[in-house]
Amino acid sequence: MVGESRISIWFFIGSILLIYGIIIFAAGIYQLFNPSFGAGVELHQFHSSLWWGALLIIIGLIYLIKFNPRKVK
Repeated sequence: MVGESRISIWFFIGSILLIYGIIIFAAGIYQLFNPSFGAGVELHQFHSSLWWGALLIIIGLIYLIKFNPRKVK
């Protein structure tokens, strides 16, 4: 099949990681401005949802850029 373009599964994984990262990061920002939202959670002061959300966003963007199906090879 000439001209058939295949999309790598890693592109979809990158998009899922990006979406989850945005959701988790947004929840972390909400926790930052509403401290009672995460009250009772151990180590709440480290704001791990901000860190994990940012990490997922970065990894998702790396996968989306690296495995972009429109990228010229």
